Amino acid sequence: MYLNCKTYYSFKYGTYSTKELVETATDNGVTALALTNINSTCDGWEFVKLCREQGIKPIVGCEVWAVGQSAVGQSAVGQSAVRPSGLQDHLLYILLAANNRGLAWILEFVSNHLMSKTNFPLPDQGTNFFENSWDGFVIYPLGAKTPESLLPNERIGICPWEISKLYGLDLKRYADKFVVRQPVTVQNKIYHNLHRLLRSVDKNTLLSKLVPGSVCHPDETFVSPAKLLDIFRQYPFIITNTYKLMDHCHIEMDFDTDKNKKTYGGSPEDDRVLLEKLASSGLIARYGNKNSSDSYRKAAQRLQKELAIINDLGFVTYFLINYDIIRYAQSQGYYYVGRGSGANSIVAYCLRITDVDPLELNLYFERFLNPHRTSPPDFDIDFSWTDRDEVIDYIFKRYGRKQVALLGSYPTFKHDSIIRQLGKVFGLPDEEIKALQRNNQPTDKIGKQILQYGKLMQGFPSHPSLHPCGMLITEEPIQHYATQFMPPKGFPTAMLDMFIAEDIGINKYDILSQRGLGHIKESLRLIKENKKVEIDIHDVPKFKTDRNVATQIREANTIGCFYIESPAMRQLLKKLRCDDYLTLVAASSIIRPGVAQSGMMREYIYRYHHRDKIEYLHPLFEEHLSETFGVMVFQEDVIKIAHYYAGLDLGKADILRRAMSGKYKSNNQFMMIKEEFFTHAKALGRDETLSAEIWRQMESFAGYSFNKAHSASFAVESYMSLYLKTYFPKEFMVAVINNFGGFYSRELYFLELLKTGGIIKAPCVNNSDHYTNIKGDDVYTGFIHIRGLQDKGIEKILEERKKNGPYLHLQDFIERTAIGLEQLNTLVSVGAFRFTGKSKKQLLWEANFLQKHNHPVLQRGKALFEEKPLEFKLPELIDQPLDDLYDEMEILGFTLSNPFAMVDDDPSRYVLSKDLEKHSGKMITVLAYFIARKHVVTKNNDAMFFGTFVDVELNWIDTVHFPDSALKYPLHTGGFYKLTGKVVEDFGVFSLEVHRMMNVGYKQRRYANL
Repeated sequence: MYLNCKTYYSFKYGTYSTKELVETATDNGVTALALTNINSTCDGWEFVKLCREQGIKPIVGCEVWAVGQSAVGQSAVGQSAVRPSGLQDHLLYILLAANNRGLAWILEFVSNHLMSKTNFPLPDQGTNFFENSWDGFVIYPLGAKTPESLLPNERIGICPWEISKLYGLDLKRYADKFVVRQPVTVQNKIYHNLHRLLRSVDKNTLLSKLVPGSVCHPDETFVSPAKLLDIFRQYPFIITNTYKLMDHCHIEMDFDTDKNKKTYGGSPEDDRVLLEKLASSGLIARYGNKNSSDSYRKAAQRLQKELAIINDLGFVTYFLINYDIIRYAQSQGYYYVGRGSGANSIVAYCLRITDVDPLELNLYFERFLNPHRTSPPDFDIDFSWTDRDEVIDYIFKRYGRKQVALLGSYPTFKHDSIIRQLGKVFGLPDEEIKALQRNNQPTDKIGKQILQYGKLMQGFPSHPSLHPCGMLITEEPIQHYATQFMPPKGFPTAMLDMFIAEDIGINKYDILSQRGLGHIKESLRLIKENKKVEIDIHDVPKFKTDRNVATQIREANTIGCFYIESPAMRQLLKKLRCDDYLTLVAASSIIRPGVAQSGMMREYIYRYHHRDKIEYLHPLFEEHLSETFGVMVFQEDVIKIAHYYAGLDLGKADILRRAMSGKYKSNNQFMMIKEEFFTHAKALGRDETLSAEIWRQMESFAGYSFNKAHSASFAVESYMSLYLKTYFPKEFMVAVINNFGGFYSRELYFLELLKTGGIIKAPCVNNSDHYTNIKGDDVYTGFIHIRGLQDKGIEKILEERKKNGPYLHLQDFIERTAIGLEQLNTLVSVGAFRFTGKSKKQLLWEANFLQKHNHPVLQRGKALFEEKPLEFKLPELIDQPLDDLYDEMEILGFTLSNPFAMVDDDPSRYVLSKDLEKHSGKMITVLAYFIARKHVVTKNNDAMFFGTFVDVELNWIDTVHFPDSALKYPLHTGGFYKLTGKVVEDFGVFSLEVHRMMNVGYKQRRYANL
C-alpha cells in the first residue's frame, strides 16, 4: 500500500532519511515498500540494499512533477523542465518499475528530460510509458486522467483524504483501475513544519508568503497498515489491486558483481597480454636494460608480482584505461601528475601514470591493491584546470556517452548555511543572521525556532551536484543504474555518489584539476617566449639535487608553489629547515590535520632536530619507522605497525587503515578490526598499555594523513614549481597570476612579483593582453583584472589592435572600438592611455567629449590618411601619485606597487619582520598589511585565528590571536593594522602573539589641483 514514499532526496521536500524510512516500515511490519522521490532516483540502490537487509521487498520508481524552476539543483527536486504557464508545482504521475527493464526505462526517461531541460509530458498527452507495458506501472493522481482512458498498466491512486470523491465514479466498471496511494513525506507535525521551511528555502520566499499548493498534505505520514485497511474497508477491491500491483514488481541487483567496462581491447586475455607488454617496455625505460643492475632485477620481480595480483583481482582494464587517458594527455601536450595510492605501484610507474618510484621510497603495493581489498584501487590524475575539460571530453568520446558519466554528489546543509537560509525564510536582517551564526545563542522565539529546526535539518542533502573529480565508465549503459542530469559543467552526470557507486560495483576514475599544473605549463610558455629557453620539466632528479632550490625550501620562499605556500606549510618548512626531497615528502603528510591533532607533528619536528634523544615506543618502531624517527607520518606507517607489531598480514593491515577512515569508522568493521588488532597484539605478548597508546596514535590521524606515494607525488610537483621559481621568478609569478593565484589572493602574487624585480605596469591599450604578459622585466597587467571591463570589450580592443596596429591616441581608440563611455572612463582611470603623455584628468575630460560626438560606425580597415586628433584648450590638470594608487585599488582591487605608500602612518617607527628575532620574548608593535587569516575553534569551543601580514619591506609577519584577543579585536577586513604583542619563538620560527590590534587608515585622497 506504500506506493508513494519519499526521502530527503526529494530535495528540499521530503524529511525522511533512506535508512529511517526503511526502519519505520520495518517497525510497522511492512513487507513491500516503494521509493518514489520527486524527479530523483539518487538513493534507489541504497534503498534496495536496506530493504533486503530488513526482509522488505523493494519497489523503485519516481514521482514525476512539473515544477517552477528550470535548472537542476535550483529547484526543490532537481527538476529541469519549466512548468506550464499559470500552474503551481504539481504531481503529474508516479512511475513504478515492475522489473529491471522497466527501471532502466524510467531512468532513461527522467534523464532525457533533465538533461535536455524539457517539460515532462502531461497526463492528457497520450504518452505510452515503457516499451513493454508490463515492465512498469503508471499511477495518476485522482482527476488527472479518466478511468476509461487508462492503458492496461495505468492506475489511479486514491489518497485516504480523497475517499469522499469516489462517490461520483463508476467503480464497478473500472474496479481494477484504482489503488491506494498513501504518500509518505514527513514523520509528524514537527517535521511537517520543517517541510514548510524547506519549501520556503526552495522557493526563496518568506514562510508567511509560501503558497499553500507548494507544501504536502499534513497527513503524508507513515500511517500504519491497520489504519489504512480500516480507512479503505468499504473498498476492499482497491486494497486488492494495490497488493496485486506490488506483487508484480521485482527489482534485482547483484551488489557483488563488477559493473565496470570489462575490457579495454578485444578480450580479458588480450588486455592481460597488452598490460604486461606495456609494463615490461616501461620497466626498461625506467630502470635500464636487463643487464644493468640489481635495481632492474628487483623492479622486474616486483613487476611480475603486481601484474599477477592485478590480473587476479580483475583490474587489468582499469590500469589500461588510466594508461590510455594519460597517453592522450601526452599526445596533446597536457601536463599531468598521477598520485594517490596508485603511486605505490611499479606497474603505474612503468606506464608513466605516476612519476614516483615505489622502490626508491619503499612503498607497499598492498596499500594500493591486495587480495583482501574489495573496494577499487585509486589513481588520482591531476591536470591543469585549462586542460581537464578536454580530457573529460576525450573520455566521453573514446568510451561512449551511453557508458560514461561524471559522478554525482549531494552537498548537505551545514550550520552556517542552515542559519542563513532559515534566517531569510523568517525575514531576519543580515546582521541578526550573522550574529546567530557566530554565537549560536538565540535572543527571541524566532532564533530558537531556527536552531530547533536547523538541528533537524543538519546533514540533509540540498541539491544534486558534481563529485569534484570522479568519472564512471561502465559495460552496460549508465542509465541501467542511474538517472542523469546536466549541470552547468555541460557533461552528463549520474545521480550516484561515490559510496553508492562503489556499493553496486562501479569504480570511479579520478580526473582532477589543479592550478599548480597550470602554473607550470604557463611558466614554461612564458620562459620560452621571454627568455628563449626550453626546460625539461620532468628532469626531477636534477631539481632534487639543485642547491639553490634547496635554499628556497629551507627559507620557505615558496609562494606560488603547489602545496607548500600556505602559512602553516611555510612555517613547518622553516621549523624543519627542510632542504631535501625525503623531508619534503614527510612534511606534505605531517601538515595534515590527523598528524597535527595527534600531537605527533610537534614530536616529529623535535625528533628531527634531536635524533640522539629519540626514545622509540618499541624496538619495532626503530626498525621500521627510523626514516620518520619513530613517528607514524604516512598511512603506510599504520600498515607497517599493524603488520609488524600486531602481526596482521599486509592485506588485513590495509583493511585496518581503511577502517579508520571517515567512511568506515561508524560501522561494525571498525570495531571488528580494533578487536583483532588488540587480540593479535596480546597473543604476541605486547604490553596492553603500550598497545593502547599505539592504537591512539594510529586512530588519531590514519583517516586524514596522506599515503606516502601521495606525499611523494606532491613533492615532485613542488620541486618542479620551485625550480621555475628559483631560476625564472618573474615568469613564474606571472604564470601564477594568469592562473588566478593559489592559496592567497591575486594581490599577494603581484607583491611577490614586485619583490622579484618585475617592473609592474598598469594595463595599457597598446601593450596589455587579456592576461598579464612579460616583456623582459616589464610586466603589463592583463585586462582581465579590470573590474567592469566586459569580455566583449577586451576582445574588441585586442582584435582591432592586431588587425590595424597600435592605437595612436585617445580619439583613434574611440573611433576604432566605439567602446562604451563607462568602460572608456575605467580604462582612462586605470592609466591605459598614459602613452599619450596626458594626465588622466585631461583624458577623462576629452574622453567624455569625444565619445559623445563619435559616430558608432567602425572603420573597415586602417585609414589611408591619418588625421590629427582634435585639440582641446584646457587648464593644467595634474595627477597626484596617490590618485593612481586609489584608482588601482578601486579598479583592480589592489595596488601595483608597495601598498604602504597609502598608509596614514610612518612605517619607520615600527619593528620590521627581519628584526623579530632580536625582540624574542618582548612586547613590540608592528605596522602590517593584512594578507590572510585562518579561523579555528578551540577545545572549549572558543574562536581564535592565525593571521598573515607583510611589513613595509613586504616580508612576512605571522600572528597568533588567542580567544581573548580574537574576541576583543576581531579581524573582519583587510588593510593596515598596528599589532601589539609578544614575539614568540618555536623551533627557530618567530611569530607575534597579538594582545592589541588597531586599524590604521589610508592617506586622504585629493580630488582637485589644490
